[in-house]
Amino acid sequence: MFELIPKVPQYILARRSDRPKVLPLNLVVSVCYRCNSRCSTCNVWRKEAKELTLEEYEHVFASLRRASYYLTFSGGEPFLRHDLVEIVSAAYRLCRPRVITIPTNGILWKAIPERAEAILRACPRAQVIFNLSLDGVGQEHDAIRNVPGNYELALRTFDGLKRLRRYPNLVLGIHTVISRFNVQRIPAIYAELSQLGPDSYITEIAEQRVELDTVDCDIAPAPELYALAANFLINAMRQGRARGFARITQAFRMDYYSLVQRIITEKRQVIPCYAGWASAHIAPGGDVWTCCTRADPAGNLREMGYDFARVWQTPRAQALRRSIRENECYCPMANASYTNMFLDLPTLIRVAGRVAF
Repeated sequence: MFELIPKVPQYILARRSDRPKVLPLNLVVSVCYRCNSRCSTCNVWRKEAKELTLEEYEHVFASLRRASYYLTFSGGEPFLRHDLVEIVSAAYRLCRPRVITIPTNGILWKAIPERAEAILRACPRAQVIFNLSLDGVGQEHDAIRNVPGNYELALRTFDGLKRLRRYPNLVLGIHTVISRFNVQRIPAIYAELSQLGPDSYITEIAEQRVELDTVDCDIAPAPELYALAANFLINAMRQGRARGFARITQAFRMDYYSLVQRIITEKRQVIPCYAGWASAHIAPGGDVWTCCTRADPAGNLREMGYDFARVWQTPRAQALRRSIRENECYCPMANASYTNMFLDLPTLIRVAGRVAF
């Protein structure tokens, strides 16, 4: 990740003056809204889209060339796309990302390990992170996800993915959404899930997002309760020592948990947000967003010849960037926050010190 440091000044200048023109180094591709969970913290499964086809994705990835270092393939449940292996393989072939992340609820326990192995083989020079979403233990998780038996199916998937550790490019993670439904149980949840032996354990805070159709939903934890959970996680990370790529992400997460506490308390951009410059999101139907919290389209790829750069420079895209630069929004969304921290020099120096020592 630190090989990106020479690019940091370009993005800082671009945010200040829109020069030079830059493409996102962090890109999320939502391949579907479809989901086989009915989470209390997410209503994305209610949405519909005419999903981009594999051929359409190939045109989009070709237009991006090698701009994006970090690609995330999300949903819905991304493994409901039967052509997910082909989509990710095309992105790797055309964009050569160094990091690929794919979250999953783990319900498709028979299919996921097989497809994950195909992705690992197709992307040998990328770190491929599979994050299993677990918001609790046993029936607690099933109650939040509203799918009986989800937890047991997810554990089967996790066991299948663990058998792929012979692939050196695999990072196997567990991901928990901290919401009002589980915030007071985070120490116990962490203790139990850590016993499964993931390479990394990450969390993000439940929030109101246009993408997830959760605007006005009462899902976020109280700030004071989140602070207790976040401080517990920070102390737990200080006591452990991750290895490899997980060590870098852990160093960023320690700052992320503190950053979220400040954002939800102070209700402002605590550090500059680079959504619209360094990070972006492609929706299942081809809309390009600066971020999924606002989910305000800069344009649609189908309507503009699948040319991402062309969409990225529309008047609407420029207006969205101007709004973000003028601090008209703020959010604690994890994906964009990590990019923001990387491009914030005090944070980058602090994280680099943690990794080095």
